[in-house]
Amino acid sequence: MKPIIGIILSLVFWVITTQGSVAQNTDGKDLKVGLVLSGGGAKGLAHIGALKVIEEAGVRIDYVGGTSMGAIVGALYASGYSAAQLDSIFRAVDFEVLIQDELPRGAKTFYEKNDSEKYAITLPFDSFKIAIPSALSKGQNIYNLFSRLTEHVGKIKDFKNLPIPFFCMATDVEKGTQVLLESGYLPRAITASGALPSVFSPVLIDGKLLIDGGVLNNYPVEEMLAKGVDIIIGVDVQDDLKSREDLSSAIDILVQLNNFRSIEAMKEKRQKTDVYIDPEIEDFTVVSFNQGSEIVAAGVKAAQLNMEELVNIAKQQNIVIDRYRVPSRKNDSLQLDRVNITGNDKYSRSYILGKLKIKTPFKSTFTHFNQGVNNLMATGNFQSIDYYFSIQDDSVRTLDLKIIESPTKTLLRLGIHYDDLFRSAALINVTRKRLLINNDVASLDLIVGDNLRYNFDYYIDKGYYWSIGARSNIFNFTEDVKKEVFIPDDILNTTLNEINIDFTEFTNQIYVQTLIGNFFNFGMGGEHKKMVQFSETIGIEADNNRTYFDDSDYLSVFAFLNIDTRDNIFYPNSGMFLNGDFHVYLQGYGVASDFDEFSIAKGQIGGSFSFGNFSTTLSAEGGFKIGDKSTRSFDFFVGGYGFATRGNIIQFYGYSTLSLRGNTYLKAAAHFDYELFSKNHLFAVINIANVGDDLFLNRMWVDGIDYSGFGVGYGLETFLGPIELIYSHSPETGVNEWYVTLGYRF
Repeated sequence: MKPIIGIILSLVFWVITTQGSVAQNTDGKDLKVGLVLSGGGAKGLAHIGALKVIEEAGVRIDYVGGTSMGAIVGALYASGYSAAQLDSIFRAVDFEVLIQDELPRGAKTFYEKNDSEKYAITLPFDSFKIAIPSALSKGQNIYNLFSRLTEHVGKIKDFKNLPIPFFCMATDVEKGTQVLLESGYLPRAITASGALPSVFSPVLIDGKLLIDGGVLNNYPVEEMLAKGVDIIIGVDVQDDLKSREDLSSAIDILVQLNNFRSIEAMKEKRQKTDVYIDPEIEDFTVVSFNQGSEIVAAGVKAAQLNMEELVNIAKQQNIVIDRYRVPSRKNDSLQLDRVNITGNDKYSRSYILGKLKIKTPFKSTFTHFNQGVNNLMATGNFQSIDYYFSIQDDSVRTLDLKIIESPTKTLLRLGIHYDDLFRSAALINVTRKRLLINNDVASLDLIVGDNLRYNFDYYIDKGYYWSIGARSNIFNFTEDVKKEVFIPDDILNTTLNEINIDFTEFTNQIYVQTLIGNFFNFGMGGEHKKMVQFSETIGIEADNNRTYFDDSDYLSVFAFLNIDTRDNIFYPNSGMFLNGDFHVYLQGYGVASDFDEFSIAKGQIGGSFSFGNFSTTLSAEGGFKIGDKSTRSFDFFVGGYGFATRGNIIQFYGYSTLSLRGNTYLKAAAHFDYELFSKNHLFAVINIANVGDDLFLNRMWVDGIDYSGFGVGYGLETFLGPIELIYSHSPETGVNEWYVTLGYRF
């Protein structure tokens, strides 16, 4: 009887001490360990913390499977990165830029920069039907990052042949079925696995339209069991169901809907997991990337609770495998001998290579290449751009580029703006690509509000060859200005201090231009301009209450030069700009019947630099007229702030619009900006100027500073454009000016 009782007590003790832990391996067989990583957005950074502890325990991972963020972390780990390397990589990533597909300004041509800094909303508009984009982002920035990070395993098509075998899950959005991805091109596979619906566009792989694998299978433990592993370590970073108080955004609701299925499924999946790591990350969201350090730490803490089991597993792994580890990169060099392009129909090979800035043999850097890919994507002509690098048997390094052209040819674009010159305005734009030929773009702005305006542009983009363009625009405004600005006392002596001016400028141009990179362009062309300036406040001639200062047509030829490397046109932290324009006016008709030939030259130069959140922009500009002095419509009008640059109307803090006038002006400014927190700016500006007639001839430009002003303001970056409130003051007049601006300038 006693032996039986002893046996029973021993069994009970064994059950108690081994429950919840990994059984001892007594037959000497090597344990094969599979690692399952769930999806969870930013919460998936906890996987990195868990991996640190798993490595510390000495566990050898033999297979990795994951979904969404788990697929991303898992794929990089499987391709040879250590947990510490992953931590460094993700600390350096700007997830806000990555997720929003915020293509760098430097990746855009001058034409594309202008578009991105004018329109707040862009929608597909084919067949005059408004469509909603399938997602906020095409995911190109993410794809570029993964391609760069996995370039060393780019030739591996079967994921079982990675340093650690790998698979990930995606969802076929057409059939509603889960898809196991274990072969193909690794960056594209993990991009598909993490394509959260409505945030990232679906990814086309082997004819299947794929989205986030978490929709159907956010924790692929069954698929891991099918790989023949002995032990499964799982890291679960999925959300629990939230209360109504916590469902504060569209993303929260979308995640909640997805969690209905996954939370119920986890009850069974958890039972199939030998070591279950469940980080405490309830205080974080799927977009809490700015709290990455805390999330990684939570992963470390949760995994350490399982340290004893992990060490026990490591002791039972009898085979030591020398895994490949990605070495620290000493350079960013890239060499290409051949480029293969597939999928292009409307756009030629030369057009694509021109945008990529590639001419084989190509010796440059991955950074330069990624800028080229961003440049190609910035055109808006391509739905997706897939690429991978391979080395052929003859040591020829090849870039295989597979593109899908965008079916959208027509866009509807919208914007709003307010300033003290043009006042309130709403912008409706229709842009049509491939109107006449494959490389052309036609764009029409209709601007309604206090002043009706329009802009029409037609441009044939030939890349780095000479491109051809035509534009037409009209702008007008009415403004109260000091009487002497338009009517000197020696012409009319009146007690009026101000008169109301109606100012209209109608311009038509045809031009050619060539580009060097995306920061330099040079061009020349011909122009017709109609100038109308009149006042109904007072009449100079008897029996006429309207005085025309100009109502004439002018013909000219012109040349221009532009350089712009700024990272942001409104609040730059780095870069420089140089703008030069020279017009020769050859003919004038109308009020300008006594016309003589004259020229207008103007230029602007400046640069920006920053220290942390503090940035400074220094600039200088000027303009002068040579020739006919009887035509005064082309004088420089200086004063005001916040409006789009038009004609010879120059902004100047401390003075109201059109306060100063002359055929020559010189101006210098210093702008100091402090970004209090993301997209919120506190800034101050100092500017000085000399404005008058023939300043260079009479040397008055060096006799001192005639005009000065300063301003302090607050600016907020929004999807509509900057919103700014500025107080300014001029020491010469003692007058205070307030400027209010809203939205992109047009």
